[in-house]
Amino acid sequence: GDGGFDLVASVCERRGQLADAIRRRLQALKEVFDPEESTQDDYAKSKSAVSVRSTTDVAMEKIRKKEERRNKRRAAGGHGEYLLEWFTNDSGLGYGAFCDDSLPLPNRNEAAPGSVDDILNSLRGLGLGTDGGKKALPPGTTRKVLEGYEEIYVPARIPDAVADGELQVSVSYLPAWAQTAFKGIQTFNRIQSKIFECAYTSNENVLVCAPTGAGKTNIAMLCAMQEIAKHFDEENNCLHEHDDFKIVYVAPMKALAAEVTRTFQKRLDELGMVCRELTGDTQLSKRELEETHVIVTTPEKWDVITRKGGEVSVASTLRLLIIDEVHLLNDERGPVIETLVARTRRQVEQTQSMIRIVGLSATLPNPRDVARFLGVTEGKGLFVFDQSYRPIPLTQVFIGVSETNAMKRQHVTIRIAFKKACEALRKGKQAMVFVHSRKDTVKTARQLAEIAGEEGELELFENDTHEEKSIFAREVSRSRNQEMKELFFKGFGCHNAGMLRKDRTLVEQMFAAGVIKVLVCTATLAWGVNLPAHQVIIKGTQLYDASAGGFKDLGVLDVQQIFGRAGRPGFDTSGEGVIITEHKKLTKYVAMLTHSTPIESQFIECLADNLNAEIVLGTVTNVREGAQWLSYSYLHTRMEQNPLGYALTWDEVRLDPGLIEHRRNLIKTAARKLHKAKMIRFDEQSGQLYQTEAGRIASHFYIKVTSMELFEEMMNRHMSLPEVLHVISHSSEFENIAPREDEMPELEALRRNRRSACPIEIKGDMSDKIAKVNLLLQVYVSRKRLESFSLVADSSYISQNASRICRALFELMLKRGWPSLAETLLTLSKAVDRRLWPHHSPLRQFENTLKPETIYKLEEKDATVDRLIDMSAKEVGDLLRLNAVVGAQVKRCVEQLPHVNLEALVRPITRSVLRVSATLTPEFMWRDEVHGQAQQWLIWVEDPVNEHIYHTETFTLSKKQYKEGRMTLAFTIPIFDPRPPQYFLRATHLYWLGCESFLELDLEDIVLPTEPPPNTELLDLEPLPRSALNNPTYESLYEKKFTHFNAIQTQAFHTLYHTNHNVLLGAPTGSGKTISSELTILKMFRDEPPGSKVVYIAPLKALVRERVDDWKKYFCPTVNKKMVELTGDYTPDLRALLRADIIVATPEKWDGISRNWQSRSYVSKVKLVIIDEIHLLGADRGPILEAIVSRMNYISARTKSKIRIVGLSTALANARDLGDWLGIENDKGLFNFRPSVRPVPLECHIQGFPGKFYCPRMLSMNKPTYAAIRTHSPLKPALVFVSSRRQTRLTALDLIAYAAADENPDAFVHCNSQELEQRIAKIQDPALKHTLQFGIGLHHAGLSPEDRGVAEQLFAECKIQVLVSTSTLAWGVNLPAHLVVIKGTEFYDGKTKRYQDFPITDVLQMMGRAGRPQFDKSGCCVVLVHEPKKNFYKKFLYEPFPVESSFNECLEDHFNAEVVGGAIKSKQDAVDYLTWTYFFRRAMKNPTYYNLEDTNHETVNSYLSEMVENTMETLASAKCLAINDEDDSIKPLMLGRIASFYYLNFKTMAVFSKRLKKSNTLEDVLTTLCDVAEYDEIPVRHNEDKLNADLAINVLKAGGYQVDRRAYDDPHVKASLLFQAHFLRLPLPMSDYHTDTKSVLDQSQRILQAMTEIVSEAGWLSTALSIMNLTQMIIQGLSINDNSLLLLPKIADEEVSKLERFSKITCLPQLVFLAIHRKSAFFEAMSKAGLSKSKSEAIYNVCANLPLLDVKATLVEDKVNSSDGRRNVSVKVSLKRSGKKSGRKTAPRAYAPRFPKQKDEGWWIVLGEKRRTGELVAMRRAQFADTFDAVLKIDNFPRGMSVTDITVFIMSDTYIGLDQEVLVGNTDDNRFLSSAGVADRHRFFEERESDSEAEGNFWQDEDELSDEDIPDF
Repeated sequence: GDGGFDLVASVCERRGQLADAIRRRLQALKEVFDPEESTQDDYAKSKSAVSVRSTTDVAMEKIRKKEERRNKRRAAGGHGEYLLEWFTNDSGLGYGAFCDDSLPLPNRNEAAPGSVDDILNSLRGLGLGTDGGKKALPPGTTRKVLEGYEEIYVPARIPDAVADGELQVSVSYLPAWAQTAFKGIQTFNRIQSKIFECAYTSNENVLVCAPTGAGKTNIAMLCAMQEIAKHFDEENNCLHEHDDFKIVYVAPMKALAAEVTRTFQKRLDELGMVCRELTGDTQLSKRELEETHVIVTTPEKWDVITRKGGEVSVASTLRLLIIDEVHLLNDERGPVIETLVARTRRQVEQTQSMIRIVGLSATLPNPRDVARFLGVTEGKGLFVFDQSYRPIPLTQVFIGVSETNAMKRQHVTIRIAFKKACEALRKGKQAMVFVHSRKDTVKTARQLAEIAGEEGELELFENDTHEEKSIFAREVSRSRNQEMKELFFKGFGCHNAGMLRKDRTLVEQMFAAGVIKVLVCTATLAWGVNLPAHQVIIKGTQLYDASAGGFKDLGVLDVQQIFGRAGRPGFDTSGEGVIITEHKKLTKYVAMLTHSTPIESQFIECLADNLNAEIVLGTVTNVREGAQWLSYSYLHTRMEQNPLGYALTWDEVRLDPGLIEHRRNLIKTAARKLHKAKMIRFDEQSGQLYQTEAGRIASHFYIKVTSMELFEEMMNRHMSLPEVLHVISHSSEFENIAPREDEMPELEALRRNRRSACPIEIKGDMSDKIAKVNLLLQVYVSRKRLESFSLVADSSYISQNASRICRALFELMLKRGWPSLAETLLTLSKAVDRRLWPHHSPLRQFENTLKPETIYKLEEKDATVDRLIDMSAKEVGDLLRLNAVVGAQVKRCVEQLPHVNLEALVRPITRSVLRVSATLTPEFMWRDEVHGQAQQWLIWVEDPVNEHIYHTETFTLSKKQYKEGRMTLAFTIPIFDPRPPQYFLRATHLYWLGCESFLELDLEDIVLPTEPPPNTELLDLEPLPRSALNNPTYESLYEKKFTHFNAIQTQAFHTLYHTNHNVLLGAPTGSGKTISSELTILKMFRDEPPGSKVVYIAPLKALVRERVDDWKKYFCPTVNKKMVELTGDYTPDLRALLRADIIVATPEKWDGISRNWQSRSYVSKVKLVIIDEIHLLGADRGPILEAIVSRMNYISARTKSKIRIVGLSTALANARDLGDWLGIENDKGLFNFRPSVRPVPLECHIQGFPGKFYCPRMLSMNKPTYAAIRTHSPLKPALVFVSSRRQTRLTALDLIAYAAADENPDAFVHCNSQELEQRIAKIQDPALKHTLQFGIGLHHAGLSPEDRGVAEQLFAECKIQVLVSTSTLAWGVNLPAHLVVIKGTEFYDGKTKRYQDFPITDVLQMMGRAGRPQFDKSGCCVVLVHEPKKNFYKKFLYEPFPVESSFNECLEDHFNAEVVGGAIKSKQDAVDYLTWTYFFRRAMKNPTYYNLEDTNHETVNSYLSEMVENTMETLASAKCLAINDEDDSIKPLMLGRIASFYYLNFKTMAVFSKRLKKSNTLEDVLTTLCDVAEYDEIPVRHNEDKLNADLAINVLKAGGYQVDRRAYDDPHVKASLLFQAHFLRLPLPMSDYHTDTKSVLDQSQRILQAMTEIVSEAGWLSTALSIMNLTQMIIQGLSINDNSLLLLPKIADEEVSKLERFSKITCLPQLVFLAIHRKSAFFEAMSKAGLSKSKSEAIYNVCANLPLLDVKATLVEDKVNSSDGRRNVSVKVSLKRSGKKSGRKTAPRAYAPRFPKQKDEGWWIVLGEKRRTGELVAMRRAQFADTFDAVLKIDNFPRGMSVTDITVFIMSDTYIGLDQEVLVGNTDDNRFLSSAGVADRHRFFEERESDSEAEGNFWQDEDELSDEDIPDF
């Protein structure tokens, strides 16, 4: 610091005096520690008559004397300071020996300030402070120099008296729920009380520096309570259900992590908190991580988790980070803590989320630096407490043994330990002696007992008088530990991890009871068990460290933890800690434990590795960001405070404020190092840093840079297993493993043991460390026992690291595409993990099930898995000469080996790309204890000729998928000329040895498709002006749009506008194809007769909506034509269709209508069919398009009227095939332009991202997305396409965070804030409202139309710059932008439960939105893809994509429709029909794709016939049609007709025929409805199974039906839950569920109508009424068991009960009657129910329009037909609506606010016999305005049944509670069916004379009503 300058000046001025003083002190030290040799010799002779010395000792003595003589000669010649050289080289003393108290010099208290002595003391930190020195050792510190050692005594600091006004906070200040975490504590101690307010009541970051034992755990708990309070529901005494937060406690050691986990779990259990340990020893599944609230981990483990970004949810939900023992920043593990804190603080800044950091530390010399690093505000969150705050004051004794001879030093050390232990025992206390190896515990205890015997001090240690000795003696006698027994009776105990758990526990109990007075133990006791003693002695400070390959000093953390055990609370007033070390280490430990040296950063040593991790994580992408990241490190903090310590001068600090340039240079140096190792790509010019596969792998597997450089150099494509082992042994992770002389005999013996220790030969000598690593790794895998302790430690260290190195190398080789080496490395990795060689039996992996002798016999008999799989249990037993029980065990194990069977279908897409559909079938028996929750295989395709891997992916099989059986994967691979004979498809298990499957993909027989014809050349024509239309009206259409047609429109103009040719126009998105289609429409209106119609078919509802909105504005009004929309959302009535000139429809709707074209005259009037996006023939809806085109051609042929077909598409590879199919002859009308001929040129960038897992990969794309916007479109509009609604929100939030981090949060806002606020005020969605403030819009189907409209408008007007959207926007809304970013090309497919690729057509459509005509000269597109798919997109984004047919995959529905329509009447007709399809044309061109062997006539005929045969058989089995076997004629059946009419899947018909029965209940009907094929595609998104499980519980609680608990991820179960939540009016878990509910409700009506027709045909009355009730429930969103009044607005259960109590109104008809006939009484009833006037009017407006029917049913005819004896009955039913006539011609709109579509009122008239037979005899649908009459004829009325037994049911298809039943001929007995169902009826409208005017006299006749009583409609 600055104060030291004066001190340095004093030193310089008085250097001569100081030199003399130093010489005097050195001489004094020489006399004390190195007396004359003669004296030493006399002393040695008197001590021992005989001296035994080894030859090494003699040699060392000679060297020492020689060196001494040389030094004396140099000093005599004036070449050195002899005393100084003796001091530094030979004395073994540290500079701490300059302590005043031990030398005959003036006492330091007498030294005047500024004197020589004071300056010397100041340099040591002991000065009086005037010259900048700092007092480091407390007052009273003494130093004694004794024989053989030096002792420094640091007295215990007496606690300061409690200051006036200092209060201790009571635990009762906490809320009751929080007090449960502090059970047994009444008040917090002084430290905790001082911190209480900051810890519990604020969000401040905190750093607490306090002595060990000061109760820092409670401080951490208080901070945790502060966070928990935000998520705790005090009313219900539980955590908020959906609050997701994480508290992470980082403990420095695994042992401490385990202890903290136990403590936290015990204390937080009552709060419902889950606390789990996450260290190298424990693994948590993804689900466990999500469920856990408190994660206790180590720095390295948390670093691994956060650097992978794999646990996005974990890092993103972190709210509190507690770091214990922060002072470890000075340790070798310090860089890990630095990188964690830096990463967390950057996350806070970038995501604008609150993460509190709490640091717990021992007392620090420079706490302000650490506080600054942790982001702690000094005046608020920094708390520093000295030793006076230690609950039990600690006396510290530091002893430095000055003996240089190792044997003598050990002798002196044990003597000192004995002496110190005796001192404690004499005071009646206990002592613990800590040693550093298991063997040393027993050895030291025996030595202490031996010395006690020699010194006559045995009685001090004896325990004979202890009252509990006899009890424990019995326990000890039962133990098999002889050493423990021996030591017990001498009063000693030993404790180490090598002892049995029960023996360790017994020792702990005996020491706690005082039976054992001295306990010798290892440091694990200090960490794992809270067992204090008055005195702790650390005997020696060197311990073996395998990672360092030798001995290292005991760390400060261990010393503090051990000293923390000194002093027993409640028994001792002080404790004593003794550390015995070498004299040269004495100063180090004094400084360490008295905190006199500032802790420095070690980060610079690991800078390259940590920088790589940040680059891979995506948080650092350039040098500037790297320098910014470094500013968060402790390194930066200390560089500013102590620049000299980091090779910086003060001048550099002054010239570089904030050290910005120095940080940049550090980053550049590290980046160059990484670039050289190929771990990143570093562009020096721009400063950009790009991650590579090698860097990602190194980061994820924690591999050092030096190792990666070595692997890059040494690895080659063809390496054997011995060579691989040799390379791994070179890894820098093992650089400190060194062979030692004492290990050589054992190492050589192991090397020679080729059978059971070292099966692979090792080159080189064992003195080479590489050979040692190789050998120990083999020994570890072979499970051979090691004797030497150091070898055991080395082997453990090697095995821990070797596994991840193997995995890293395997990943690296996989990415390079080297199959042989990748397989070798994966096998080796599994061998290390399983400790099993590949040549051993795979059944060794069942070591817990099979006995060793069984496995030995299996290997002896060479019983391979292939042999065993085909044998029975008895045969296996006989083979092994064991019994059948063992045979059954072996057989079970064989069946549990996770094998999969592979099948594959290879289909060519182009001549250079193949599509592989691989089917994996599990062929093993799943057991949870063996296989867990999931199993993983690596799927790869390799070319054995070229030794290359063309495709890899990881396949995960869950238990649920295992039960389903076959799983299918689809991917593309390249194929080259010359064509290789085969590829190999492999499935290799990632973790089990011997579980590999292999399949040969034969390529020789594949017929590749023909070369595509060339594209249409774009001619250099002069653009045609608008006037070419030659029609002023038509010209006015485009007046405001353009003056000339573009190049593509100009070239196609003549064909489109002046000919009647069919047209296929293939051009890139944005080429003006819509205007081209308008030209054909204008031509048709001009040339065809009036009444001709145009059908415009768009594949998506969004596209239909866009086209309708567009044409409504300008096209239709200008040309004076009418248009209708025909989609699932809009179904116009017949009159609208007849009047329409333009019909815009989805394929499904037009397919459904055109199926019955004979009965629909308007279909025959169609003269032009335009199919937009016809390239989607290969997608899901492609078969429907094929059916439409085939049918329109059929209609044209039958009606002999030309129907022009125009197809619009992107550029195609096989346009000629499509043109032929569309009827384009001689290429007239075929235009297929290149993808590059866009009016606005497009620049495309493709970036690959390597992450395996979807969510972290999406997260890693956010920063590149932001960078792309800033680079390519800093001011122009940018569209970002993502795969899901959730991703829109997450992406937008990250973009906002990055803009904020750039200190420009409003970068994307391009309007004034006032205008933006006005627009935002209308927004309902909170996420959209938030993001719009920053200029980023969201767009997805989950938003309301109004919200979407606002976002679209703001973006279109350039008020906001960025719009983040799902892919539907690419199709639906024409919102082009300058830049398009496609963030990921996959989406989650709920059906396959996997992430699937977007169709290439979707990606092209998204790209097409880049570039705004009239605004941009060029567009830009950035495609961010998964790395393995990068090449695929590179190829097909620039080349046209061939369109294949999928018609053959869904022939059943289309054949059924054609059979019903009459186009197919025989099997031959079906074959002929196929020849008209696009499928047939493509099968001829690309036969292998369709499994057609060749294209000769016989093969094709056989192929088509077989296809037709199979399809017809399937339809016949579904009871859709009947086949006449004699003449192969085909006739439709009732189910087939219904399927065709209602546009239902044939599988649905199969469900109906199986499920619908005579007496189905409402639950049965609902289950049948939900199980139909139409609901197969309901999305069950990622993790929605959990939401479905919660919803199922809520449904059941609300009175709903039980669903299958095992299938919450099943779409049909979800459909049932959505329906029930709709009826029961339950809240849905998220917005996506509202969209899904709309989807299931939309489709339900046609399905239920079909069901009604089927059961009416069958005559099942009860089932029919159940279906009708279900229909009413769906329309009203109300259960049939609820009161029907609840369907009205503003009425809930409370109002229903009041209406019943005060007005005797119990059901809907009563209230409707009042509204229609007694308005005043209605409002009186409303008033009595407590409803306001406005609410009453709202209810009245609904009730007055509800239908209350008068029903009459009369017998018209009942006679027996004389010709056939049948009884014919006719019943007339008359329906009249109560109230004033409306005058309408059509049925009124229904009141159905909870149904997503508009609906007209409708009724079913049902005749049935309900009492005996339950038969439905007739049914009729009715829709009317005021009255309706119908005669229902029953041709074959049952003879034994009376007509008077027939009941007429009038069932509403809309309303609950308005149904009626009446007997035929007895119209006085009308009954309303209550909303409780048919079975629960009550009489209604009974006249009661007691009703008076005062009561409202509700039942007046209609004739008596005045005009005022009749509501005005």
